[in-house]
Amino acid sequence: MAVAVAAFATAVTLQVVRDRAYSREEAQNRAFLYVQSPAVLRRIALSFDALAADVYWIRALQHYGGDRLSRDGRERYRLLYPLLDLTTSLDPYFTIAYRFGAIFLSEGFPGGPGRPDLAVALLKKGIAAQPDNWRYYHDIAFVQYWQLHDTKTAAEWFRLAQKQPGAPAWLEPVAASMLVEGGDRRSARFIFQQILNSPEAWLQQMARRALLQLDALDFLDRARPVIARNPPPAGTPYSWQWLIQRGLMSRIPEDETGVPFEIDPATGAVSVSPRSQLFPMPRTGPPQ
Repeated sequence: MAVAVAAFATAVTLQVVRDRAYSREEAQNRAFLYVQSPAVLRRIALSFDALAADVYWIRALQHYGGDRLSRDGRERYRLLYPLLDLTTSLDPYFTIAYRFGAIFLSEGFPGGPGRPDLAVALLKKGIAAQPDNWRYYHDIAFVQYWQLHDTKTAAEWFRLAQKQPGAPAWLEPVAASMLVEGGDRRSARFIFQQILNSPEAWLQQMARRALLQLDALDFLDRARPVIARNPPPAGTPYSWQWLIQRGLMSRIPEDETGVPFEIDPATGAVSVSPRSQLFPMPRTGPPQ
């Protein structure tokens, strides 16, 4: 027992000395790939492709973690995509490598390389290997929405994900929501109308509410320019009564749930009431 304890203490001491002598930054600066060609690596690995893929996946994790902890401001994460490419070339069905690798690649600097384009490329490689895996389509949609802020493209990928075998039913409503946010209400309305035919009651209820919200958004778009062209006299607050007196409206407008729209007395901004069942409204861009 005493010998074992002494040996363990010696090993720990040697590791500490080694870590101090060879800093993390120096190790990362000297990092390089011995083999950069996936085809060559597959031949070298013989029939141990899966085992080699595990090794390269671990190396990708070490590279990402090491550069993330590094305080060196110089070029970082330069080996991350090549390592992930080698990993997934050795094992084209390495789902975790595709999905987590895409997260690592799309993370903004310094938490990651800030390369959503490479994240999408990696996931498309996964789709080429497993075209029925809806998760890859979903992940591309997430990168397009969260990192690239492209709601229209995100919606297209969400819809592609929904078409794959075993995909969850909530993907298509998410696609429609992306279109609303991007301003494409016509396409969003069409999708929600299709969802009304869904066998799931909760989806039908969600679609009905979304369609009413689209109606409310259309009204707001019509009302805002009318209010802007007809401001009240100086010192008088904006109000529906003023517009009714001018003959621009016959009554106080209400949304489809029977709750009056609100108008800000100071600015004339019109909105759905917080008391309405349609509140909160979805974020939306200019209507298309």
